[in-house]
Amino acid sequence: MMTRAQAKIDPIILQQPTVTDESLGTPFRAYEFSDADFRRLKKMIFDYAGISLNDNKKPMAYSRLTKRIRQLGHANFREYLDFVEHADSEEHVRFINALTTNLTYFFREAHHFTILSEHLLKLYRDEPLTVWSAACSTGEEPYSIAMAAIEAFGSDAPPVRIIASDLDTDALAAAKRGVYALDKVASLTPQRLKRFFLKGAGDQAGFARIRPQVQRMVEFHQVNLHEDNWPIEGNLAAIFCRNVMIYFNKETQTKILDRFAPLLRRDGLLFAGHSENFFYNARDTFRIRGKTVYELASS
Repeated sequence: MMTRAQAKIDPIILQQPTVTDESLGTPFRAYEFSDADFRRLKKMIFDYAGISLNDNKKPMAYSRLTKRIRQLGHANFREYLDFVEHADSEEHVRFINALTTNLTYFFREAHHFTILSEHLLKLYRDEPLTVWSAACSTGEEPYSIAMAAIEAFGSDAPPVRIIASDLDTDALAAAKRGVYALDKVASLTPQRLKRFFLKGAGDQAGFARIRPQVQRMVEFHQVNLHEDNWPIEGNLAAIFCRNVMIYFNKETQTKILDRFAPLLRRDGLLFAGHSENFFYNARDTFRIRGKTVYELASS
């Protein structure tokens, strides 16, 4: 997920959001979106996913949902929100997907993967090690973990299993496909591109696919961190939960961190995002180990 800088908007226009008719170059009002509608939307996305939207996200919410409102033929946001509340779970998922954003890239925060590689080599004895990517987005993070493990152990079948989960079903589907536009892999070294990707040809030109030996290391699940039924077993060597906790309020952050703790083995590590600063709420559970890397306070 990512934040997006919002342009300064006239308060009158914010009360009645507008879009631009590109053929005329003039704004027009497509759907009524009142402050009451936005307050209701914020409560719904919090109840469904624990996500706390700031007031400045109103234009973002409007732009993200208008396409779906148009597809369904609703007259305004109030009518659409009525539908979401009474529709089946599929529309709940579409609503959540529309309001979550996935920004990621391979080997993001590269120092984490150096620390992870050293950590896995230190921990390994005879039993396979498990790493959880708890907000995997479109797959770049868990596949980076897999590539780092392959390089660390010098084997295409390292003793490492990766669980990758996300709330967004569209992002998960993309992650499972493991196909990326070439500009998404351009930052990787030529050696990694050759070792870990297959370059598309013909109608797949301009794309690269993760090699099967990397995909086999990763299993994908939909997990809502705000809910209680995580299909994740304990004894984890590491948890990656980066750049998603900033979208939760302090109470939800603390609840999730408290639930992470018993899933980690005693010498496990928790990797956080560079912009996240929530550990004062969990100082009894985690302590700093390195730059945005934490260990159990009881270890």
